[in-house]
Amino acid sequence: MNDAPHPTPDALDAFGRPLLILPNDEVTVALDGTERLILRTRDGNARHATGRRGRGSHRMSTSVFIEPLDVLFLRGNKLFGDPGSFGEAMIPPWPSVAAGALRSRMLADAGIDLAAFARGEVDHPSLGTPATPGPFTVTGFHLTRRHADGRVELLMAPPADLVVFAAEGDQPFRVQRMAPTAPAAGLASSAELPRLPVLAQADRHKPAGGYWLTEAGFGKYLAGRVPDDAQIDWVKSNALWQFEHRVGVGLDAAQRRAKDGQLFSMQAVAMLKRGHRLDRRDEKEQPMGYDVGFLATVSGAEPPTSGLVRLDGDGRAAALHPVNDYRLPAPDYEAIVAARRCRLLLTSPGLFAAGWLPAGANPDTRRADGAIRFDLHGVSGWLVCAAVPRAEVVSGWDLARWLPKDALRAAPAGSVWWLEDLDAPPDALRKLAETGLWREPCDDAARRAEGFNRIALATY
Repeated sequence: MNDAPHPTPDALDAFGRPLLILPNDEVTVALDGTERLILRTRDGNARHATGRRGRGSHRMSTSVFIEPLDVLFLRGNKLFGDPGSFGEAMIPPWPSVAAGALRSRMLADAGIDLAAFARGEVDHPSLGTPATPGPFTVTGFHLTRRHADGRVELLMAPPADLVVFAAEGDQPFRVQRMAPTAPAAGLASSAELPRLPVLAQADRHKPAGGYWLTEAGFGKYLAGRVPDDAQIDWVKSNALWQFEHRVGVGLDAAQRRAKDGQLFSMQAVAMLKRGHRLDRRDEKEQPMGYDVGFLATVSGAEPPTSGLVRLDGDGRAAALHPVNDYRLPAPDYEAIVAARRCRLLLTSPGLFAAGWLPAGANPDTRRADGAIRFDLHGVSGWLVCAAVPRAEVVSGWDLARWLPKDALRAAPAGSVWWLEDLDAPPDALRKLAETGLWREPCDDAARRAEGFNRIALATY
């Protein structure tokens, strides 16, 4: 008998190479829950394989809790470093922060030469190459707190159609929701849609900032209810993180010394942990019962769920913790189909060719009242109203090319569009939420892999 190993024609190993099975191996084949084959040989060794037709692809997603172990420098795209300049932190950071940290760790775990990967000479079965990304996709990246029992709780910045008013004087805490309203006859505006997001108030009051939706509050929002319980539905940002100001010194690379007059300051973000107190001087105050970090959800690959990653612009340490059997809050899709209308909520910045209009919107196809046609992934309807805050600019640093990424105008996370005369089955709505606002074929696979254009659907 020829004892030379024979390549298995229908399987690849974890690194994309033909899987080898020795003729004398007694092999037991099983599934590990992510559509990846486990082949256990007689000596107890396990080999992993992925079918060639779905190389590196997984229908299931994996969630991991990222726990910062140090302060974070979550920089945006504003320049700083000049004398007297101030580097402002950005919370939540772009999802590309998680994508970069997890992909770098995956490449290191696979033993891939990072320089060769950057040049496109080596590919990874899930990550592909820098020019041609693989199936790895960040499908969610959210601020999260992990409780003492290991339960993780999603935290969301308020959607653009919710307005929070803090308790003041004899006025209690309250939350109001904007409603799409047709302007009165004779009232003209530059809005391109037939209705305006209107906040109806008997008396004007100043909105409050610094509030975040808890997972319970976000679930109410998706169900079409107003999350108005201050204790259950909302949490203040000072109970999640605190800012610390750090001073930096500009360096002269040629002379390898500090530059004269080059002091600048930056905001560092210190996430709260179990045992911390909001007022460190008050020993009677009840300490926190949770750790604050980030929840990253990945499809198309198996991200690491333990060990460390380098996070933020300075590569600060963060620990990875597995999150088992977690599902993001979802609306009642059958109720949305029955109502034939919904809200589209951006949960990460949106990069759209038409600026504030989401992918799937066709401004050249309008109804008599000015509504814009929407058609994407089997979901169609008419956009009648939008609450989109001022555009932000998304950029970043391309480690493979050692160049800054293109600066792109983005619709901010929290933007809301109202969709009416909806025509879609529940499965199409689920697919739209899972896929995000990306056309097929995708016009920017790299940004899709980084987690941009993600959405949730809400009843309205």
